[in-house]
Amino acid sequence: MVVNNKDSIEEFLRKLGEECVIRGFSRKTIKTYGFFVRDFLTQFPECSSNLSKDAVKAYILSQRNAGRDENSVRLSISAITFFAKTVLDQTEIEKQVLRPKRKHSLPKVLLKEDIRKMIAASKNPKHALLIKILYSTGLRLEEITNLKRADIDVRKCSLHVTAGKGKKDRITLLANSVKEDLLQYLSKTEFTTPYLFEGRKGKYSARSVQMVVNTLAKKAGIKQKVTPHMLRHSFATHLLEQGIDLRQIQKLLGHRDLRTTQIYTHISTARLASIPNPLDDL
Repeated sequence: MVVNNKDSIEEFLRKLGEECVIRGFSRKTIKTYGFFVRDFLTQFPECSSNLSKDAVKAYILSQRNAGRDENSVRLSISAITFFAKTVLDQTEIEKQVLRPKRKHSLPKVLLKEDIRKMIAASKNPKHALLIKILYSTGLRLEEITNLKRADIDVRKCSLHVTAGKGKKDRITLLANSVKEDLLQYLSKTEFTTPYLFEGRKGKYSARSVQMVVNTLAKKAGIKQKVTPHMLRHSFATHLLEQGIDLRQIQKLLGHRDLRTTQIYTHISTARLASIPNPLDDL
């Protein structure tokens, strides 16, 4: 059944958005929550007045049948239960809904040689600099698009990440080898905004960054799809393989919990190679 009164859904989404803003949720989270709540209310319009556990269960089953993975379903449940608590004042619903187990997959990491090939494949100094900064700082996609020139300390080779994930500030590394490229880029570029990377309509969009990274990966002969976050994973893994303390890497990445950072110990080939195999001792 489809909701006929679209205005009522829009009103609920407006209220949901207000509750998200009050709590300081990111624009991405607000958009994601809005998508799932709209989808849920479209399929179960009767829940706009009284959200039921059975309806949420049916929605979860429909998502699983549609092929959505565990983490996507968990996110949809968070959106719906948040809507129930804050907009419908149904605080008990969260305890009544079972969540699928979180899917734990290992991050995908690039070889250093692949990253060198991506940089060499760029004929645009701006794009080459983008790859270098992503890899040498471990910035998230949203953080690189929000990076301002004033956030960079060239003398100390550091970046000040302002209001990263979780609204937290942090300081991260900037490679010495990037200095000259960065200074040349700053001196030759006519900026119209405070941001380091600009597009036609102000700061570089997330989509533009993704396209640059994937295009250069293809030019470098890398078969798999490469994302900006893979450069962040590579930054962390290669630091670990260089012997950098895990807690220091945690600070550079801006992870709240050390357990999040520990996942890189599972993909470090250098650590793996250092473990003696029992067969070799026979």
